[in-house]
Amino acid sequence: MKGSITLVNGISFAGEWLGDTQYCSGEVVFYTGMTGYEQVLTDPSYQGQIVVFSYPFIGNYGFHPESMESAEIQVAGVIMAEYYSFPVDESRQSLANYLNSHKIPALTNVDTRALIQQIRERGSVPAVMHSGSIPSHSFHIEVCWPKTAVKKAGTGETHIVLIDFGYKKSIADSIISQGCSVTVVPYDYDIAEIEKLNPDGFVFSNGAGDPMRFSKYFHRYKNLAVRYPVFGICLGHQILALAFGGETMKLKFGHRGANHPVMNVRTGKVSMSSQNHSYVVKKESLASTGFNIWFENVNDKSVEGLWHSKYNVSSVQFHPEAAPGPQEHAEIFQDFIQNVKHKEKVRSYA
Repeated sequence: MKGSITLVNGISFAGEWLGDTQYCSGEVVFYTGMTGYEQVLTDPSYQGQIVVFSYPFIGNYGFHPESMESAEIQVAGVIMAEYYSFPVDESRQSLANYLNSHKIPALTNVDTRALIQQIRERGSVPAVMHSGSIPSHSFHIEVCWPKTAVKKAGTGETHIVLIDFGYKKSIADSIISQGCSVTVVPYDYDIAEIEKLNPDGFVFSNGAGDPMRFSKYFHRYKNLAVRYPVFGICLGHQILALAFGGETMKLKFGHRGANHPVMNVRTGKVSMSSQNHSYVVKKESLASTGFNIWFENVNDKSVEGLWHSKYNVSSVQFHPEAAPGPQEHAEIFQDFIQNVKHKEKVRSYA
């Protein structure tokens, strides 16, 4: 079956339609990693987006539920240059079958290079995938608020509360691997109830969309950050900056991939990172927040990490748990947990 993706400006790209669902809409973005499509498709940070894979060959290792970052597929649709229909590991379900079972459409045999060039020139714009005519309610974008019940895992003595803005399973797993117990709570969980958990520290998770949609709770988040060790990741990093008076802005087409270079500004060391975000902290807005720049993006000089000069607060824009991606930032979790255990102030990580 033939199908197309049509951008809000009317430009269309044709391909072969996979799946029974005939239509979807969302913001179209691209991912530059060579592997990791299982994690990408289930990462809540991609919620409601149409993901274009720049790597030309997708699906060769099937789909394994154990690699999922959440309980369901988060993307609205999938675009590929070439789809491999049978996984190498015959014990795994094919990617197309798994997407279809979750009613997520996919397009293959698409000129993804030309499509990505459009996104780079015009930005991440609303788009629709369709196997017929475009419905009248086209180009609708929706990002839902995460709805998470309180969850507990791990048996370690150090207790970390993970504030959920759309967290990845691998983030919780990384904290547990450091000998901690973790309690996941919703973004709007009452402070009094959080206190009853007797936390030693907090991690503010990744998530989707504009961080300003959580502005109602900024005072609550700052209340926690001035009293406990806190570490933010991706959206959580942006929210912490905003809670202390900083500002954010939307990038033209964002950073999404497993090969983004970042530099530790104190050491000059450059490392590769896994990223997925549209918004960044505005560097010029940090002057009165007490935050100092920890990491900087090598390509566009945007803020990739912060540490606070007074409070025990630090954050990174990238995903240090590296699912998928390079393992070059594993020490960030280790250092944060050691910091929590010793109640020392965070100045920087070398």
